[in-house]
Amino acid sequence: MDTRYFLETPRLRLRSLAEDDLDRVVALDNDPGVRRFIDGGRPVSRETARTETLPRLLGRGFWAAEESATGAWLGWFCLEPESEQDWRVVELGYRLHRSAWGHGYATEGARALVRAAFTGLGTERVTAQTMTVNTASRRVLEKAGLSYVRTFFEEWPETIEGSEQGDVAYELTREEWRGQARPTDWPG
Repeated sequence: MDTRYFLETPRLRLRSLAEDDLDRVVALDNDPGVRRFIDGGRPVSRETARTETLPRLLGRGFWAAEESATGAWLGWFCLEPESEQDWRVVELGYRLHRSAWGHGYATEGARALVRAAFTGLGTERVTAQTMTVNTASRRVLEKAGLSYVRTFFEEWPETIEGSEQGDVAYELTREEWRGQARPTDWPG
């Protein structure tokens, strides 16, 4: 494996995000379809991306996703630690360009990160959340081995379409992961 990359799968390479990813992050976050289930697809200014979004993505547990064959920047994945001190509980997340949707990249990346969490990072539990109506993301989480835990309702600053149905929480423990029949960890 190339040491520039945190993780490689047959079709993806995950590397640390960098400050020169700013234009890519701005483009990704300004696609209303990509952010539909986050904030209803509101545009994000370059300044907000530079001062708020990118610093978070440069933090621990976030990686840029590139297509192995072409080097194309597809978006990002994360295993965000619940605590700064350790990786025992992480939240799985991802945001990919619409052009990458429907090709199994989200599932491939999510499965690979779950495997990395349990085999190399000392993780005991992987969690994830999405809107109840985000059926595509829910399916990715299920394909990655996570199970539905509960539906919950939170007060958000703005109501977006589907928010009246709440959000859903998913999780997978190390023991559950060990017990799953997995013919392969990828692709999707």
